[in-house]
Amino acid sequence: MANASGFFTHPSISSMRSRTHLPISVSGSGFCVSKRFSKRVLCSSLSSLDDNASRSPSQYRPPRLVPSGCKLIGSGSAVPSLLISNDDLAKIVDTNDEWIATRTGIRNRRVVSGKDSLVGLAVEAATKALEMAEVAPEDIDLVLMCTSTPDDLFGAAPQIQKALGCTKNPLAYDITAACSGFVLGLVSAACHIRGGGFKNVLVIGADSLSRFVDWTDRGTCILFGDAAGAVVVQACDIEDDGLYSFDVHSDGDGRRHLNASVKESQTDGALSSNGSALGDFPPKQSSYSCIQMNGQEVFRFAVKCVPQSLESALQKAGLPASSIDWLLLHQANQRILDSVATRLQFPPERVISNLANYGNTSAASIPLALDEAVRSGKVKPGHTIATSGFGAGLTWGSAIIRWR
Repeated sequence: MANASGFFTHPSISSMRSRTHLPISVSGSGFCVSKRFSKRVLCSSLSSLDDNASRSPSQYRPPRLVPSGCKLIGSGSAVPSLLISNDDLAKIVDTNDEWIATRTGIRNRRVVSGKDSLVGLAVEAATKALEMAEVAPEDIDLVLMCTSTPDDLFGAAPQIQKALGCTKNPLAYDITAACSGFVLGLVSAACHIRGGGFKNVLVIGADSLSRFVDWTDRGTCILFGDAAGAVVVQACDIEDDGLYSFDVHSDGDGRRHLNASVKESQTDGALSSNGSALGDFPPKQSSYSCIQMNGQEVFRFAVKCVPQSLESALQKAGLPASSIDWLLLHQANQRILDSVATRLQFPPERVISNLANYGNTSAASIPLALDEAVRSGKVKPGHTIATSGFGAGLTWGSAIIRWR
């Protein structure tokens, strides 16, 4: 059966496979069913509901969901207007354009300023994705906001839902998984569609890490930028399924290599305990520290785990690497992209990269790069993409998808 590591494959790519699997989907109960048994899981018709009305409670038969596939049908992206070049950074830290570009592949990044907000960027990206998909806001069943830097402690997704004009009050919630967030958002969308009967799911990846960067630390300030990207994932017939497989993991032991921890500030004098028996009450106010990263350890983690995850996802999809049209990785560092591509024997011309223009935009990097590749005509309908996100947590995940 399918589990947290991926879905089984389906007929739409059977001609590309070296072996055959039963098509699998998740039913409303959360269990998996194959197409072989699809006649047993058809949704109840109105007549069957009427029949249930005359049955006793012990005879009641709950309706079942029809096995469903899902596919990506629209994309959009947005970036702040303020562009910060490597030369600009050289004015505030000891660095230069050549040093940064050689080690990271980054030339520019965008940073929120003035009236910019993460919600505003997310809404702009989502609006473009909905327009491409030709889906109206009122037809959205779920909004997933993948971010580690929301404008509000309690999350940003409901604010995006409201701003888009989703009049039916669809469920909207945040997913916090740093640079892996968008891939986990895709997996979550697929699970809601396959197992929950949702039809249109909006998946947004957006982050503003510039607010948590120490701009005096040249080891981290050169890396990050702000952006938002979005896709519309829509239910479809199982034969037209566009999410072939996935592979997801976490390792909390790696937190020491990449984190932005809560730090306590001084308690307001008016709220001090005044020597009372309550001791540490009231608690001190807190905020988040700047991003702390051991770059060498993160690099080692990425070049080891990402190829393994992609190979696992390909195996579950029953596809050889040679059948993949594009490799789309989280845009963290050009050296990581090159190393993973070499390990998987992907030619450079089939690796999507816009890192030079935007830097590491965390959860936004994959949908931002995808949207640019789609709108430029590089990625075409029917193309198969191997994508992988990786980062803080540590978390990492891969998915094999088809565009439209």
